[in-house]
Amino acid sequence: MSKVFDYSGDHAFCPWGSIFQNPNESSLFLSLDDHVDIYFPPHKKSRISAPFVFSGERFEQKQQPSIEVLPDECLFEVFRRIPGGQSRSACASVSKRWLMLVSSIHRDEICTNITVEPVEPEERLISDKAVVASECDKKGGDVCSNGAKVVEPEAEDQDIEGDGYLSRCLEGKKATDVRLAAIAVGTCSRGGLGKLSIRGSNSSRGVTNLGLRAIARGCPSLRVLSLWNVTSICDEGLSEIANGCHLLQKLDLCNCPAISDKAVMAIANNCPNLTSLTFESCPNIGNESLQAVGRCCPNLNSISIKSCPLVGDQGIACLLSSAGSALTKVKLQALNISDVSLAVIGHYAKAVTDLALIGLQNVSERGFWVMGNAQGLQKLRSFAVSSCQGVTDLGLEAVGKGCPNLKQLYLRRCAFLSDKGLFAFGKAAGSLESLQLEECHRISQSGVFGVLVNCGGKLKAVALANCLGMKDIVLGFPLMSLSNSLRSLSIRSCPGFGNSSLAMLGRMCPQLQHLDLSELPGITDEGLFSLIQCCKAGLLKVNLSGCVNLTDKVVSTIVKLHGATLELLNLDGCRYVTDASLVAVAENCLFLSELDVSKCAITDSGIAVLACAAQLNLQILSLSGCSVVSDKSLPFLGKLGQKLVGLNLQHCRGICSSAVDLLVQHLWRCDILF
Repeated sequence: MSKVFDYSGDHAFCPWGSIFQNPNESSLFLSLDDHVDIYFPPHKKSRISAPFVFSGERFEQKQQPSIEVLPDECLFEVFRRIPGGQSRSACASVSKRWLMLVSSIHRDEICTNITVEPVEPEERLISDKAVVASECDKKGGDVCSNGAKVVEPEAEDQDIEGDGYLSRCLEGKKATDVRLAAIAVGTCSRGGLGKLSIRGSNSSRGVTNLGLRAIARGCPSLRVLSLWNVTSICDEGLSEIANGCHLLQKLDLCNCPAISDKAVMAIANNCPNLTSLTFESCPNIGNESLQAVGRCCPNLNSISIKSCPLVGDQGIACLLSSAGSALTKVKLQALNISDVSLAVIGHYAKAVTDLALIGLQNVSERGFWVMGNAQGLQKLRSFAVSSCQGVTDLGLEAVGKGCPNLKQLYLRRCAFLSDKGLFAFGKAAGSLESLQLEECHRISQSGVFGVLVNCGGKLKAVALANCLGMKDIVLGFPLMSLSNSLRSLSIRSCPGFGNSSLAMLGRMCPQLQHLDLSELPGITDEGLFSLIQCCKAGLLKVNLSGCVNLTDKVVSTIVKLHGATLELLNLDGCRYVTDASLVAVAENCLFLSELDVSKCAITDSGIAVLACAAQLNLQILSLSGCSVVSDKSLPFLGKLGQKLVGLNLQHCRGICSSAVDLLVQHLWRCDILF
């Protein structure tokens, strides 16, 4: 080392002279002194690292052969000869270029038998990237007499590729062609992709036909495809799915304006196992698609069409007349169809069990009458009608007579339906189990009680919501007409419903278990007493939210009579409910798991009583808007929280945020809202 630093002459450091003779080459070096030259490397690091060798009087960099110099056609041939899906997936993870190449390989283009001949190292095109040979060594194939290895396709890959039980969902910015390519390559060796959902798309580099082509070529096991708000995919992409995914069973298209009848017809012609179709807001899908589906898809059992302006009577008629006995669920919403379609449904939909008609403005009373009298809906079990002006008393009665097995009826915004039609329907539909009425303003207590009388033997649930025609009047129904089967009663936001109606319901429905009387300001303790005292089976769930005139007296009676069975009690907004109700709950409720006393007159003392109840096993407690509750109740909430999974302390102005933070740390298993 001393010789290195001990120099005094011109040639002391480099005794052979300067390392370069050409003065123009001195720009690569930084001169620190007249006698010392140090190499100054470039700032940008070279992508390929190779050793330096002398060639004459200058440094030269010799590059090793790289697989990257091959064109895409050659790389494609290499990749399709790699055995095993996991190995191809590993290659695809090298770069985006390799990923897109591997994802473009069709299943039929993969070589299943690969023979690697022994060659000399200098004769190899790629010395350090002998992918096929290395994979042969890893897989341990059979050795031939000449020393080469023959690799058969892995038994594991043969078994699991194509099962199609994996599910993937891309939303918003995550929906890109690169991700779809990665899914296509990565899932083929891990069970196969069975369900794919794409919701939205990246605005700058979103999903295109290229991404669906990768899925079509790499995922032949795909059974469910859902495309929502994907405007950049057109017929070409969906046609690729049709050509590559013959096992497709469910197709859901929502707001796909670039997809037309051409692509849907390709799906129908190539996917005979199709069982479910959903079209929503697809302006270019029309009658030709439905005709092809009805002709080529004998296993179709569910069809839902919404806001497709090109769909008319011709498409619906062809679909229903050709679908056969497999079609069981039909939903038609906001379509330009007329009474003709309803007549076809009534005649040909002999296997349909669920029918929904929503927003059909061109359908009249005649359509419903013909549909019911056609006697083709013998198997119909669920019927939902919303915003159809053609639903009248005559039409509903015809449906009741033509559907003897109808179990569920849902009517919403039927402006011309009155008590007369509802009473006649209840008399004709003897198998009815569930009745829901919403915003039917010509329906009053008379029609509802008429259904209870006529369907009293099987009716299990009645729900009324926002029916402004309800009036609290006394009706003269005989007491012997009891509805012993009714288990659930829900009356929400019907301001005319009062104490007299509750008293009559109590006498008619003694087996109630679920009671929902939300937003009924007209009922008081007296009316509710007459109802709950007649419930012989024991109430399980009681919702009295928004009943502002109820007090502790009726709440105490409820928990005393039904505390042994009560599981849910909602008193949200009952401003006259105080700590006395909590005392009754603590003493009588054995199985109560959910309690809501939001916006009630609850104090710290009431919470302390709940915390001291040994038999109480609350899981969800809501104290939202209880302004009197303060930090003093935090120790009791901590004790309750040992069993709670949900605690709502929103708008509790008496509790500070720092105290809640301590409570959150203590009750780490409980979801606390503040």
